[in-house]
Amino acid sequence: MKKSLSLVVTVSMFLVILLSVSAIAQEEIVLWDITTEAESELPVIQDAIARFEADNPEYTIRHVPTSNDDYKTKLQVAMGANNEPDIFMSWGGGPLKEYVDAGKVMDMTKALKQDDWIERFVPAGLEIARFDGNYYAVPITGMRAVLMFYRTDIFEEVGVEIPETYEDFKDVIVQLKDAGYIPLSLANKNRWTGSMYYMYLVDRIGGKEAFLNAANRNGGSFASEAFVRAGEVIQELVDLGAFPPGVNGLDEDQGQSRQLLYADRAAMYLMGDWAYGLIKNENPAMLENFSFFRFPVFEDGKGDPSNLVGSPGGNMYSVAKSSEHQEAAIEFLKYLSDETAAKQLVDLGNLAPFRGVEEYLDDPFMIDIYNALNNANYVQLYYDQYLPPQIAQAHLDTIQGLFGKTMTPEEAAQMVEEEAQKYFNEQ
Repeated sequence: MKKSLSLVVTVSMFLVILLSVSAIAQEEIVLWDITTEAESELPVIQDAIARFEADNPEYTIRHVPTSNDDYKTKLQVAMGANNEPDIFMSWGGGPLKEYVDAGKVMDMTKALKQDDWIERFVPAGLEIARFDGNYYAVPITGMRAVLMFYRTDIFEEVGVEIPETYEDFKDVIVQLKDAGYIPLSLANKNRWTGSMYYMYLVDRIGGKEAFLNAANRNGGSFASEAFVRAGEVIQELVDLGAFPPGVNGLDEDQGQSRQLLYADRAAMYLMGDWAYGLIKNENPAMLENFSFFRFPVFEDGKGDPSNLVGSPGGNMYSVAKSSEHQEAAIEFLKYLSDETAAKQLVDLGNLAPFRGVEEYLDDPFMIDIYNALNNANYVQLYYDQYLPPQIAQAHLDTIQGLFGKTMTPEEAAQMVEEEAQKYFNEQ
């Protein structure tokens, strides 16, 4: 009888353990972002997940990364279907505000102020997710600057100097082209890559106010002179042979632009500073002949030469208002923004938007990028992230048309302005 009772107790205890383990496994937090295997920051995400799960065994995190362009559509569909993940990434600005206005995003203000977590972040990084005084996301993977990277050895071989003005820039392009090089490596299938040229040109020609006045409907227009002229300059560069053949068919997600640099075929590469981390991972030997300069100015332009295109906060992570695991999701984001993650990001060449990160910088290249960001009087957030999705889509839809010369600069500018008028009920 005692043996039978003992067996019953043992089996019961075993069943309790099994049920407990089963209960733990069922507490799943779903995380969506663009950190695929192609992204150098993936190990940082994976390590934060592993550390969180080790300290919180009642939860598991299912990381679902998706490539950049597909991600935007996927998130929009999920939001529309009320099927959003617990944690999702955005770039702040207009698209995030739309999700906030739709009641899809948790207000993180209280969580940020608790235990002074808010002091962890560079203030400018939080600002692009601050609406009506409240915070709806935290920046994780770095302050970003779009820079004109270049092969120093090719410049030396051809005998050209870093251009400061647009006229100098054209001269460099012609000389590089005559020497048999593709002056500007660009993969424009993705459109946001070509948009970087357009954004810089608008800034350098019309100053930061040209975009801000148009976007905020403060007496500006997307069909104004600065936008039209930006399109004209892009097509002028196309006519000079500045870009690779078939530029609109080359895929940035496949690294086809960088392959031209690695193969000694291209000399310059306008890209976000994440390119340094990618090249450091893919082809570290090339870094010996790799540097950057600021986008050239126009002698009659209104733009501040220190202005940058980029982001003061990088990828922004939010928690869904519908999540049943909000407290745990916030706790995970603290792992993703702690000292361990900050050090890992810097080691990968990523300027994490956290206070005190400069103490980890010992790479001269990273210090130069950090100084460029610190010395910029203004950082223009990417149009497709700043603008409401409908207007952003219209902008992106014009980019291939400009580079492929299937649209005139006037048509492209007017298309975006008409979409803005519709969005703001001005028609």
